[in-house]
Amino acid sequence: MKFKKSFYLIALLFSNTFFSQITSKVVGIKDGDTIVVLDDDNNQITLRLAEVDCPESGQPFGKNAKQFTSSQVFGKSVKYYPTNSDQYGRTVAKVYYEGKYLSEEIIKAGLGWWYYRYSDNKNLGKLQDIAKNKKLGLWSHTQVLPPWEFRRSEK
Repeated sequence: MKFKKSFYLIALLFSNTFFSQITSKVVGIKDGDTIVVLDDDNNQITLRLAEVDCPESGQPFGKNAKQFTSSQVFGKSVKYYPTNSDQYGRTVAKVYYEGKYLSEEIIKAGLGWWYYRYSDNKNLGKLQDIAKNKKLGLWSHTQVLPPWEFRRSEK
């Protein structure tokens, strides 16, 4: 019985930590898929957007992706749901604003890849295909290199 109570307590804490909605103001844009928010205690928290990977700043469309993300959320109040943390200690989160899902908007604009390795949201893959077919954003470039391959070649 003690194990069962402990299990439920851990499950409750886990769900509150990773599935609770947090509202914060966006105070910085590091790149297309990384933003900085201010929490209630005025602490800055770096959020890595879930399910999308944008071009690096040294890649074609890297600056465009950063500008797009900034135009969508900088200075605005967003709601986010932490899903994980990455190797750099950043919180990976699903970020919503004005009824929109930020990662989805980036993919629809053709400024990021659906990060299928870390997502089972097949709708994002469909939106990526639409952006590709319309040659939006980075898909207008003749040779696009996914950022995970770019990072690997930089090492």
